[in-house]
Amino acid sequence: MLISLGLILLIGMGLAQVCKKLKIPNIIGMLFTGIVLGPHFLNLLDNKILLISPELRKMALIVILIKAGLSLDIKDLKKVGLSAVLLSFLPASFEILAYVIFARIFLSMTLVEGAMLGAVMAAVSPAIVVPRMVRLMEEGYGVKKSIPQMILAGASCDDIFVLVLFSSFFSMAKGQDPNLMSLFKVPLSIIIGILLGALVGYILYLFFESLYEKDEYIRNTVKVIIILAISFILCSGEDLLKDIIPFSGLLAVVSMASLIRIKSNDFVVERLGQKFGKLWIFAEILLFVLVGAEVDISYMTKIGPLGLILIFAGLIFRSLGVFISVNPGKLKNKEKLFCIFSYLPKATVQAAIGSVALGAGLKSGMAILSMAVLGIIITAPLGAFLIDLSYKKFLQKNF
Repeated sequence: MLISLGLILLIGMGLAQVCKKLKIPNIIGMLFTGIVLGPHFLNLLDNKILLISPELRKMALIVILIKAGLSLDIKDLKKVGLSAVLLSFLPASFEILAYVIFARIFLSMTLVEGAMLGAVMAAVSPAIVVPRMVRLMEEGYGVKKSIPQMILAGASCDDIFVLVLFSSFFSMAKGQDPNLMSLFKVPLSIIIGILLGALVGYILYLFFESLYEKDEYIRNTVKVIIILAISFILCSGEDLLKDIIPFSGLLAVVSMASLIRIKSNDFVVERLGQKFGKLWIFAEILLFVLVGAEVDISYMTKIGPLGLILIFAGLIFRSLGVFISVNPGKLKNKEKLFCIFSYLPKATVQAAIGSVALGAGLKSGMAILSMAVLGIIITAPLGAFLIDLSYKKFLQKNF
């Protein structure tokens, strides 16, 4: 497994730098590394690392979400409250509708199968969007109008909404009665996740402050370890307690970090942000290489050009949903277009649930997995490229 980790880091970092010099997003190099090293091509990765790949990817995602929380100013977010709420469900709903309509035409799927495919495809990738919004906030682009804060908050809730819908559609596809009560878990898991995270963040802040008052100096590195450990427990608790009390572990992590930012002084927040930024250098390579390892290029030939048309039809519907969501705000057209670009990329959720239908033996399983893989390959680099290309041109720098 150590050899596999060495290959992932060295080749992933090397190809990322090559892409950077070619003026294309570095994640393309990381994704390509995973495809080449993965079991569907050279098969150079140890099976042990592939077995724990979902956990490793989630750990990497937690790192950038903590960084996001430490960068998120809640006061700024209040300026765009309605748009942030609409972004959490409207774009995904529009995209699912596109698949319900067109999957029947292009892939001969039933309405339920189309809805299930739409739920797989509709989740925005926080692993691509969040680090870019954090960078925008650090560089001061769009901060005055709270554009990166709005996108960050909306994208964090978007995945919860989609995953709950996928669970309902999946049950219907297996012939089970849909559990309509599960739909109420969406707002409940968001609210409880935010409140729980805020409570944990406040307790952590009091703990750190109590040590400081006793002249028991605690290094920021130790704080990072403690915050990481608590974040892992929060995300694990989501699965352990899902039948008792629904809450979003990832949202709790963001909320916890945001509370620490609000209560702590600027110097501490800056130092913690820098340390998590350094951790992200490692975590980003691990995340996207392992996502790439899930990709089987041979599946794409089974879908063909109709799959491409369906993906872009979904993106058009999604873009309309984003435009409607941000329309209540006072954004210029180019700023609205940037928001649309930011909601294009898909990766982590598609890699996580794309194979669920196939594993359950559903006849549409192979088509859903193929579409998920194709969606990652097309939208992840496309969305990242458009965000990186446009933010300096479309957004105002405020400091």
